[in-house]
Amino acid sequence: VLEHLISINNKLGQKEAAAGLLEYARKNNRTDMKVQERWHEKLHDWDQALQAYSTKLETQPDDLALVLGQMRCLEALGEWGELYSVSCERWMGTMPEEVRAQMSRVAAASAWGLGEWSMMEEYSRCIPRDTNEGAFYRAVLAVHKDQHHVAQQYIDTARDLLDTELTAMVGESYQRAYNSMVAVQMLAELEEVIQYKLVPERRPPIIQIWWERLQGCQRVVEDWQKILQVRSLVLSPQEDMRPWLKFASLCRKSGRLALSHKTLVRLLGCDPSLSPSQPLPISHPHVTYQYCKHIYTYPHRRQEAYGRLQKFLQFLAPAVVVVGGGNQNGDNKLRKLVSRVYLKLGEWYEQLHGLNEENIANILTYYTHAKDTDETCYKAWHAYAYMNFEAILFYKGKMDVKGEAPTTPGEDSASGAAAVVTPSKKRSAGDFAVAAVKGFIRSISLSDGNSLQDTLRLLTVWFEHGHQSGVYEALVDGLKTIQIDTWLQVIPQLIARIDTPRSLVSKLIHQLLMDIGKHHPQALIYPLTVAAKSSVAARSQAAEKILKNMREHSANLVQQAMMVSEELIRVAILWHETWHEGLEEASRLYFGERNESGMFRTLEPLHAMMARGPQTLKEMSFNQAFGRDLNEALEWCRRYQRSGNVRELNQAWDLYYHVFRRISRTLPQLTSLELQSVSPRLLQCRDLDIAVPGSYAPGQPVICISQVQSSLQVLTSKQRPRKLCIRGSNGRNFVFLLKGHEDLRQDERVMQLFGLVNTLLISNPDTFRRNPTIQRFAVIPLSTNSGLIGWVPHCDTLHALIRDWREKKKILLNIEHRIMLRMAQDLDHLTLMQKVEVFEHALEHTHGDDLSRLLWFKSPSSEVWFDRRTNYSRSLAVMSMVGYVLGLGDRHPSNLMLDQLSGKIIHIDFGDCFEVAMMREKFPEKIPFRLTRMLIHAMEVTGIDGTYRMTCESVMALIRRNKDSLMAMLEAFVPNLLFYWGHRENKHSKGKGSVGADGETGPSAPVSTSAIAPDPSLDPAPAHTLTPTSVGPHSQAREDGGVSEALNKKAVAIVHRVRDKLTGRDFCTEESLDVHRQVELLIAHATLHENLCQCYIGWCPFW
Repeated sequence: VLEHLISINNKLGQKEAAAGLLEYARKNNRTDMKVQERWHEKLHDWDQALQAYSTKLETQPDDLALVLGQMRCLEALGEWGELYSVSCERWMGTMPEEVRAQMSRVAAASAWGLGEWSMMEEYSRCIPRDTNEGAFYRAVLAVHKDQHHVAQQYIDTARDLLDTELTAMVGESYQRAYNSMVAVQMLAELEEVIQYKLVPERRPPIIQIWWERLQGCQRVVEDWQKILQVRSLVLSPQEDMRPWLKFASLCRKSGRLALSHKTLVRLLGCDPSLSPSQPLPISHPHVTYQYCKHIYTYPHRRQEAYGRLQKFLQFLAPAVVVVGGGNQNGDNKLRKLVSRVYLKLGEWYEQLHGLNEENIANILTYYTHAKDTDETCYKAWHAYAYMNFEAILFYKGKMDVKGEAPTTPGEDSASGAAAVVTPSKKRSAGDFAVAAVKGFIRSISLSDGNSLQDTLRLLTVWFEHGHQSGVYEALVDGLKTIQIDTWLQVIPQLIARIDTPRSLVSKLIHQLLMDIGKHHPQALIYPLTVAAKSSVAARSQAAEKILKNMREHSANLVQQAMMVSEELIRVAILWHETWHEGLEEASRLYFGERNESGMFRTLEPLHAMMARGPQTLKEMSFNQAFGRDLNEALEWCRRYQRSGNVRELNQAWDLYYHVFRRISRTLPQLTSLELQSVSPRLLQCRDLDIAVPGSYAPGQPVICISQVQSSLQVLTSKQRPRKLCIRGSNGRNFVFLLKGHEDLRQDERVMQLFGLVNTLLISNPDTFRRNPTIQRFAVIPLSTNSGLIGWVPHCDTLHALIRDWREKKKILLNIEHRIMLRMAQDLDHLTLMQKVEVFEHALEHTHGDDLSRLLWFKSPSSEVWFDRRTNYSRSLAVMSMVGYVLGLGDRHPSNLMLDQLSGKIIHIDFGDCFEVAMMREKFPEKIPFRLTRMLIHAMEVTGIDGTYRMTCESVMALIRRNKDSLMAMLEAFVPNLLFYWGHRENKHSKGKGSVGADGETGPSAPVSTSAIAPDPSLDPAPAHTLTPTSVGPHSQAREDGGVSEALNKKAVAIVHRVRDKLTGRDFCTEESLDVHRQVELLIAHATLHENLCQCYIGWCPFW
């Protein structure tokens, strides 16, 4: 059965699922599941398959099935000599005709590989004529003999034979038709070989076409080998080295080191491993460079590779010293190669020796030479800039350890930041800042589009050292060379530092934002209006200064943006909700913390709002219903402030509580809002100049707001988000979730991070074709406690899907919880072992296959179901790894959505990042990500082993390889996180839940989700204790980023924690785990019952 499943998955192009079956067989290790040689072969694990076949052949030398298997493996590995000798040996023996026919194709390939044309002809005679292979090999022989007419006939025959198969496969999917496409390409190139022979003037364009076509092929060693073999009919590897070097590189990266070595030896013309004391041949410098990289792949030969590359450089470097004269194109190629050699030496030196003062100097020397040798090399400038950045961190860390005060270099010292450091001279972090700034600016201007990591690093150095005159001057000169569009991706980071107290830093930031405002006002207007509403005076003043500048050229736009933003906030949080939340907070401060001044500070702006008077019908009705009581309560408060008589304050609180109870009863009835009554100004808006939020893209036509739909649906959840529809000027409707009571700025940053991860996934050949990208959506903050989230169509939360499924099947929604309660009433106070027992009892008595079954039943065909299931497993794996690095918590079923068309899992609500959920007092999370049994059952037959695990490993390997980019993005979170945490601890640590895109509650404390039990927040709390709390008044934070020392240390610790995850030191800081072991441990922790049973019930660990 397993072999059939492996075969089926292979035919369907599901390599990960096929590999998972082999892993499953290994783990189960049963006698009826012994791993077969053919399984390795089907998975293209040729070395393992060859070893298995060879072992069996020792005891069964006459088994022809084993011989054929061995020959197929040798063919795939390119071992033409060994394959040829096996072919010759076996060909003379007796065997059935069908076996000889199978053997003849492989034997013909070996003879072709060695140029034994007479034997190839003999072998080819036995390949059946009515097969694609038969016609193809006969065509190759005809081309070799210059019988071009005969060759063309065979090519046409082969094409006809492929036609039916290809047509059927293409109808299913490109991936399944890919092998047939390669066969068709080989036939086309065989025709081009004939042209190459007959028409000499066509040769250069044919060689160029072949190169470009090869670049478009999937990175599969076997396919490249076949294609290059066809081309070798007219082009020897020495005549066209470029594709063969690329092939050697592909073999090396694919772990096919023997084939990589063989290819490079063929290109070099000798085998350097036979005479290690001799210097490498330098007649073909690019080949020699590739050979050094090949040696470095072996861990025990890294020092040798470094030494050989250094010696190679000594021969090579003098050749590029003289500029001009000779072959300019050749000089440029050599110059680029020398630059790459310097770059690689710097990289290897760091890997071999680590970072200290002396090593930083040596590494920077290499990178300096790399950028100077080829001034247009992005990689050289990036490496140079990044090493200077690392040097800044190194010396800063040294200062922190010694406890020294940071020294700010004077004007002279800052401007003379040398690229090559003399160890004897005492250095500080600031000395490298100018070089880092110049390096990053140059690398950004040279980048081919993806400059986000460099831009973020530049901002870090700018904000930290921009007050130094040398750094300031370098920035002033350098910013002119960077395209203005580059800054659009980091607008949130620039706005976050708009009110920095450092005058030189703020001056440049303001100037840059004004320039962005001139070129891209639509991109800047929404984030700027948020800053203008800040409660911090310096921040709002800085934003107003830039808005004033924008009014000079876009007055109408600014005025409309302020109006739309103000009105959307009014709709997001009605007076009823403002007072409900305000009274809740005031009650907590006064009755929970005895913080009287805090209570008055909370109530004052609410009464001031009432004093300004109502502006809409809804506000008028609130004023009529509650105005008298609230004014009377205010009067009692003023009397108390004059007299100090507590009875007067109690009188006020009796009135406040009376209002709170009445509001609490009316809020659940709020199911829809009419703009006529909540925002007539928004209703009157027609054909505005301002873009639909989140729709602006530079270089594309601006989609402006045409009108706002008059009715808004209010979703029934704790925070009552509204479903808002805006008609765009292109006639399309844009749907948003308008959320109040929540700061969306962190969600906005998370979307930035997902954008970076998607760029990495798309640019990586291994992951590109698997469509593993994270589903993103627009996040537009409107103020510090409201914003818009782009509505994702065709999606439902897992919670809603399971609820609907169980209702339909007449199954109790909380059946697992009930089973647990029947066994033990007081779940929260059980010991760990008792919790495990109760948890496992619930699992044993329920199936947990709801998600799996609804995926099947909601799919219109098996093909659609299969694609959805694959997308589901891949998207779950991608977000498991990215979420783990981000420290994303609170992944209860209402924070995970399923796209019902694609099957992708979509995450929402990113309030708990950087392992905040693991740190909380009550019910801290013990799992790295959500991987419960219901999620596992919805995967393929082998569960975790297969698509999920393989995707996890490829994604983790990718983000570890690109850890610098990820760290740049995550470090940029920190300044804003400090405020966010302080603000959250100070205001929101009341056990309140966060709200997902569908508006369902996801508590971050031991309360149930709306589905497991009634939402306790909908019942008004008893008098004078509207909300219980355990937070003291010490956790203060300012919106301008000023934070306590404790929060600062916490942020630094989190950056270190993320770095450990990206280097495989998250489980053991002494040694770095490889990706396979790291993923294995993460999955083990995520599925461990001891960890799952400790989650709060609302997290639904039994689902």
